Amino acid sequence: MHFSLTWGSVSGWWVPACLVLGVLYAWLLYRQPVNLGKYYRIGLSVIRAVVVFFIAMLLVSPLVKSIKYDAQKPLVLIAQDNSSSINTFKTPGFNPNDFVSQLAKLKEMLGDKYDVQEFNFGKDLANGLSTKFNGKQTDIANALRQLNNRFINQNIGALVLATDGLYNQGNDPQYEAKNIKTSIYTIALGDTVAKRDLLIGNVNYNKTAFLGNDFEIEVLAAAYQSKGENIHLTVTEDGKQVYAQTIPVTGNDFKKLVPIKLTADKKGLRKFSINITPVKNELSTQNNTEIIYVDVLDARQKVLVLYQSAHPDITVIKQAIETNKNYELKTALFSDIADIKLPDYSLIILYQANASALAPVKSFLAKSKTAVWYILGSQSDLQGFNAEQNVVKISAGRSETQEVYALPETGFAAFTLSDSSRKKISNLPPLLAPFGSYGTAAGTTVLLKQKIGAIATTYPLLAFGDEAGRRTAVLTGEGLWRWQLSEYQNYGNRNATDELLSQTVQYLTANTNRQRFRVYPARTVFDEGENVIINAELYNDALELINTPDVKIDLKNGEGKNYSFLFSRTGQSYQLDAGVLPAGEYAYNASTQNGKSQFKASGQLTVKALNLETRQSAANHQLLNAIAKQSGGQMLQSSQVNQLADLIRKNDNIKTVVYEDKHYSDIIDVKWLFVLIVLLLSGEWFLRKREGEV
Repeated sequence: MHFSLTWGSVSGWWVPACLVLGVLYAWLLYRQPVNLGKYYRIGLSVIRAVVVFFIAMLLVSPLVKSIKYDAQKPLVLIAQDNSSSINTFKTPGFNPNDFVSQLAKLKEMLGDKYDVQEFNFGKDLANGLSTKFNGKQTDIANALRQLNNRFINQNIGALVLATDGLYNQGNDPQYEAKNIKTSIYTIALGDTVAKRDLLIGNVNYNKTAFLGNDFEIEVLAAAYQSKGENIHLTVTEDGKQVYAQTIPVTGNDFKKLVPIKLTADKKGLRKFSINITPVKNELSTQNNTEIIYVDVLDARQKVLVLYQSAHPDITVIKQAIETNKNYELKTALFSDIADIKLPDYSLIILYQANASALAPVKSFLAKSKTAVWYILGSQSDLQGFNAEQNVVKISAGRSETQEVYALPETGFAAFTLSDSSRKKISNLPPLLAPFGSYGTAAGTTVLLKQKIGAIATTYPLLAFGDEAGRRTAVLTGEGLWRWQLSEYQNYGNRNATDELLSQTVQYLTANTNRQRFRVYPARTVFDEGENVIINAELYNDALELINTPDVKIDLKNGEGKNYSFLFSRTGQSYQLDAGVLPAGEYAYNASTQNGKSQFKASGQLTVKALNLETRQSAANHQLLNAIAKQSGGQMLQSSQVNQLADLIRKNDNIKTVVYEDKHYSDIIDVKWLFVLIVLLLSGEWFLRKREGEV
């Protein structure tokens, strides 16, 4: 570390001035004849001159510049593909365990001059190398992105990427590799020669269908090195064959998209098994079967939007709700209410309108527990709004509006809004809300608060309440069309707006035919390797949401294995993260007790096995070569791993980087200077004392 003085706004001429002051002070003190020897007088004069010089410099207060040099060794990152395709479609003679052992020796071969860090990846990045090769999905771009984010602004010398180049999740890895400003050495695994294999390449289908309707799925049937064979494609439901077709294979690289029409004749979650009959000497039969699940619904839930005059927000609401095929939305003017059967609807949205302004709606809501969503704006009758609900109260002296921005509330737990949507919503344009003072009733939960200018308020923008068993929502501003337009301009989609509106509708309509105790999974079908999330709600006699009692649940798969859990409390309800469960179909039974009343709930969920890793057998070494070339690196075969250390050492771009860290501080902060002054003064006093001058 190096030290030096820097003056900043102080003139450097103060140094000789302080020195002159020290010498003058010492001369005045020791100029008269005293009972001291010549050399004593000179020594004491020097000590006093130095002390006065330092004290004067402290008063002038220049800056002390310290420079610290920090050498950072080049980072060598190793990212190893741990997906199951590496072990399934390996080249003859390739031993995955031996390969990982050779890769691990790179750290020892490079020595102390390099900082080698090892990772493995499938869908996500994990620390260390792995010999399990059990990843069900491969996302190379995500692994590169995570490495780049983790080591940003560090001295990355080289990245070693060992993979077969096959990915079934995420973006093209080439684009993400461009963001890593270093040499990438790719190690090509797998075999580029397609083997004899029949397989299901992909299945496109809607996850929901309606009872009694036909629905279509599309199956991509593929065959490699199997010219002259026939693909026998069948679809079965509950062991019963519902479709069959024979497809002649006309080439060694054969693919055909097969549309299949099926009938939804049973309500509930239906399991369909798509199968291709294996042929002789086939490479793998794991990719000959694909299982899909279709949720057959009895009928769509209906949502009604009532309004007094047209507004572009209504179109936005309609588009967002209709993204979910479980809902059917109807918009109507107040004047058309006579032609509407209100009991058919699970949710009524009153857009800048009040139920009290229309007798049929007011009468219907008084007799039912149908959910209501109020959306306010410049045309709203606030007095009527305050009179017919207690979730939000607005006190306004005049009929004016003001611009308010959305501020997502972190403690909201009634339903989940993704982090990306929360971030987007907080940056969207303002809505127009009635000007006034806002209040909320006890038990009201707020998802969005109002931010007026740069001031975050406690005023609600989107709030939810439960009034005697009726779920009620209030959006206190208009201008959703601005949100949709802005989001599309900035992000190329309207996902956040759609998610907010559709999640709100799902939460409100869950009130229909409410049971006192409800247990429902976040989805009816989870992918293998995905955490299974289950929610639960318990209501007391007054139909108020509570979570005081414990809730237990048992999950049993088709083999009879039982998994027992206890729910965690979140907000006013319950949630269970059961973690990763083996693939299969599960029946669940949950129970709880509130006072003397016992409650039970049951249902089913499925963990779907993923066959993504078996859908491609030929490795993509062209991709690996392109990534290596564009970065200035090189592609190697798995047998050339021992050459990596020499290649890295010979790369002139991979070197130790020395970082210079400058730090400025006032001279008065230099502690050792005070110690020196005290020692000098103590020494001077001691010498004078010894000579009898004190």
